[in-house]
This record gives sequence, C-alpha cells and structure tokens, in this order.
Amino acid sequence: MKYWFKVMASIKQEKYPAQIAHLRNNYGFSQAHANALVMFSRGSTTTRKFETPTDFYKSIDPIQAKTLRKTFRILTTKFPDLELVIAWNQPMMRKGTQYVFGASVAKNHILIAPFNSEVLKNMASDLKDYKVNKKTVAVPNDWKVDEKLLIKMVKSVLAQK
Repeated sequence: MKYWFKVMASIKQEKYPAQIAHLRNNYGFSQAHANALVMFSRGSTTTRKFETPTDFYKSIDPIQAKTLRKTFRILTTKFPDLELVIAWNQPMMRKGTQYVFGASVAKNHILIAPFNSEVLKNMASDLKDYKVNKKTVAVPNDWKVDEKLLIKMVKSVLAQK
C-alpha cells in the first residue's frame, strides 16, 4: 500500500477525474478500484452513501421510491425473518449473511434481483412480460407491484439456500 500512497501523493493536487484517469490509464485500475483508492487517499473510510432504506428512498425519483417501498413492505411482511439492509448502496433483503433479494434504480426502470440466476430461469414463464437480464429483471418505475411474483421469487431463492 505504501507504493499506492506515494502514487496518490504525487497527484494530490489533481482533481478527482484526473486522479481516476491517472490510475486507470497508467496502472490498469478498474473504475471501482481507482475510486476506492482516490476516496481513501482523500480521507474517506467508507463508500457507504446511505445508512437506511429511508435515506436511499430520499435520493431517488419519488415514483421509484413509492414502488420500492411497496415492494419491500410486501416482502418484509411475508418474510419477517428476512432483514432489510443497505448493501452496495442499494436496498437488499438477507437471511443471516446470505442475500436473498435486492433492487436498484436506473433512469427509466427499476431492477429487481433474486440473488440466484437459476430462479430467473425457473420462473421464465412468470417473467415473460418483463425484460429479464442475466441476474436481474427490469420493471417500470411505476410498476403495479406483483405481490405473487415477488413472493414466489423469494420463496424460490430461500428453497435453494
């Protein structure tokens, strides 16, 4: 780490984008690793942006927040043994240390993820009306939350854990 601290000391006067570019272009850093080193060298000890789901909801579009609140309300009610946490700056549900379900937002949609790509394959017929990616499902920002779909998805993940 001494080496990297020296590198950062040599470009301390540069702005954040220039520091990131320097690490990426000269040392082959990924964006995430460059960001971690730059932020650490600037005194940040965490990349956590949100302490609670409420903090997360305040940071996103109100329509998306309403959809996600309902999504997680359904799941926390049906599965009281699951814990709603913030991980990777996104709301996630976990059982113990195992993540079961998560969500993230983009400008034009919300992504839901069952933390098991086999579940998506097994539920292909249930998901035919949605855009299914490798590990996520895109739903509209104003999605009429499908309670049965969510419950089936989480039950399937739990059955495989």
